[in-house]
Amino acid sequence: MGRIRALTESDAGAVAALFQRVFRRQKTPPPAALLADIRAVYLDDEACDPELPSLVHVEDDGALSGFIGRHVLAMTLGDRPLRMALCSSIMVDAERTGPLSGAKLLKAALEGPQDLSFTDTASDVSLRMWRGLGGLALPQHSLDWVRIVDPAMALLDGAGYRLSFLSHLKPLARMAGRRVRSRVRTDPLRWAAFPDNQKAVTTRTIEPEEFADIFGTCIRHLSLRPAWPAEETARLARKAMTKPAYGEAVIIGMFDRRQTAIGASFYHVRAGSSARVLQLLALPGQEGPVLDAVLVDAAARGASLVRGRMQPAFMNAMLGRRLALVNTGSSIVHSRDEALLEKARSGDAFLNGLAGEQWSRMIGGAS
Repeated sequence: MGRIRALTESDAGAVAALFQRVFRRQKTPPPAALLADIRAVYLDDEACDPELPSLVHVEDDGALSGFIGRHVLAMTLGDRPLRMALCSSIMVDAERTGPLSGAKLLKAALEGPQDLSFTDTASDVSLRMWRGLGGLALPQHSLDWVRIVDPAMALLDGAGYRLSFLSHLKPLARMAGRRVRSRVRTDPLRWAAFPDNQKAVTTRTIEPEEFADIFGTCIRHLSLRPAWPAEETARLARKAMTKPAYGEAVIIGMFDRRQTAIGASFYHVRAGSSARVLQLLALPGQEGPVLDAVLVDAAARGASLVRGRMQPAFMNAMLGRRLALVNTGSSIVHSRDEALLEKARSGDAFLNGLAGEQWSRMIGGAS
């Protein structure tokens, strides 16, 4: 039958080995870096809470056969303080435990003292489990948007995973892409061009502390939102900067003619490959110019395509900008409070990005 209990320090090695087998599909021992990340993320992080620990499933013989991560993020509904349990990395050893162990772990995680639970990386299997336990899938939060900014480079980058010799053609493709963008008309809009509204918007690199100030300004109109002081937002941003698999961290602010901040973006980019937007922020009504600005900035840094996670506020701005939408993982919320569910359902909630799993070094890290 097995049992479920809180994660302890002595479990870290077994959890790392399970992660290696389940998510990486490798039977080799986990590298030391992965073990260090498991400890840092699920045992030592500031978002770990002894009242809402990560959980493990243990067989009768003592073998660890399942895991689910939990972190606590402070949220607010108006003036009401809330605790949100961020659930992540649910995994079970199918060779050691029964098919229901994953559902049992999730059920135990959802039954804690938190006000609501959230995930933004649910697989199709996890989606079914969450729904079976009363979870609410959020379609507007569950889409990734993709914009090709350099078609030739994007084609070479995609093909290069199988035909490595094609990487030698990237400098030529990059030059060709810049030449095309400098000449192509923006009306009608084409894949290699962007709307011509950048003269009204100034973009510059900013520090995490300034990003945190813009973050607070851009989300305060939402009812359900993070309740973080600026220092906490800056700390999360700094923690999320190191993602070697995704490339260089870039934090930019967008400003109008009066140099008033209208938005910001936090993304990682590898020249000649993709830019991955971790967080996109805009004042109400400024979503379009902010989106255009991040596309232009990423293209200038050599990105072949830009991708990010959808937020309801940006849905309308996505229209007419030649973006593709794809569901690669689902965002799901669970709560016994219908008022919280309604805010999430209606889009009057700030979720995903830093208010999700993307800050974790388990995503895009070096281990």
